[in-house]
Amino acid sequence: MHMLLAQAAGTTISVAAIGKGLVYGLAAIGPGIGIGLVFGNAIQAIARQPEAAGLVRPIMFIGFALAEALALLGFVLFFLIH
Repeated sequence: MHMLLAQAAGTTISVAAIGKGLVYGLAAIGPGIGIGLVFGNAIQAIARQPEAAGLVRPIMFIGFALAEALALLGFVLFFLIH
């Protein structure tokens, strides 16, 4: 009986480690795709209308900051999971 409890305790620790890895791994996928889309579309917009670069660049950095905030939330959740 004690061996089963010891094995169960070891399993919960390893499952928690896998859960932590999945939380941050999955939380990083969305912002990675979002940042790629933000910068890709900004480059296309500036290439099409170079005179609009002054308007596009600040909006691009706001989009980058919002997407990166999601990755930071996933990083915080990584540490909050016990």
